[in-house]
Amino acid sequence: MTEATLVQAVNRALHTAMAADPEVLLLGEDIGVNGGVFRATEGLLKEFGADRVIDTPLSETGIIGTAVGMALYGLKPVAEIQFLDFIYPGFDQIVSELAKFRYRSGGQYPCHVVIRTPYGGGIKGGLYHSQSTEAYFAHTAGLKVVVPSTPADAYGLLLSAIFDPDPVIFLEPKRIYRSVSGEIPEGDHREPIGKARIVREGTDVSVFAYGAMIPPATEACQSLEGEGISAELVDLRTLSPVDSPAVIASVEKTGRAVIVHEAARFCGYGAEIAAILADKAFYSLKAPIARVTGFDTPFPYALENLYLPNAARIRQSVLDTVRAA
Repeated sequence: MTEATLVQAVNRALHTAMAADPEVLLLGEDIGVNGGVFRATEGLLKEFGADRVIDTPLSETGIIGTAVGMALYGLKPVAEIQFLDFIYPGFDQIVSELAKFRYRSGGQYPCHVVIRTPYGGGIKGGLYHSQSTEAYFAHTAGLKVVVPSTPADAYGLLLSAIFDPDPVIFLEPKRIYRSVSGEIPEGDHREPIGKARIVREGTDVSVFAYGAMIPPATEACQSLEGEGISAELVDLRTLSPVDSPAVIASVEKTGRAVIVHEAARFCGYGAEIAAILADKAFYSLKAPIARVTGFDTPFPYALENLYLPNAARIRQSVLDTVRAA
């Protein structure tokens, strides 16, 4: 086991995959000499050469389109988009082509592509560098959407994504790239896609979160122990396919649910979790399902800390939910 930050875990996973399989290659803007804007690919150009760590022009549609073509010829490209906010010029390539190849070809062309991209706020990036639009991609059949929150999960889930036959949108919470550290395993250790992680067990209320919301949710749950409230925290890890059995089982145990994400509330991903619970765990609910989210506005610069859910907001929502029944 090795101690690493989340961004170092991403780098280590890419190195492990490239060392194991010569068909794995990287492409993106400034990922070679500069090692990417967040240094996630630092050192990989020197190790594997310019044929496998490819600096591209500033063209998201070109990056994704090239990755699709590579995959159709049997390669395993990992494309980096510098910020999730910049992905939209390639949106048609992703949702109309990449997500559809396996279905339209009857399984003959699985189109094995990973798109890595940092998402979310917390770095004072303003409205063009801070969006959390994961729901767009989770809504698209044919795509898997993965969001790690720890170095170990970043390492294990990225390795699984790289060797998964389906295309994967791998969203990296840049807010905690370097503020979260932990042990990562050695070698080809893969975490299964589609499985949630129980961060802490509880009996009174279930808190569901992912990515950069896990640290404030953890803080909120811990602070509630002094109130005599036992909160279970579930890290979804995979948004599509979501681990519905784990979500349902948690609420069947606790009877209450609070869902946390930094994306806007309206049609945010949390609405799907609420719908699953209303459909499959309705008779276990002792209180209305609560959501703690960003607001239905463009992401603000000066008011970033008010926009992002924090431990205090999560804590109050949990208190209100427990006291409602």
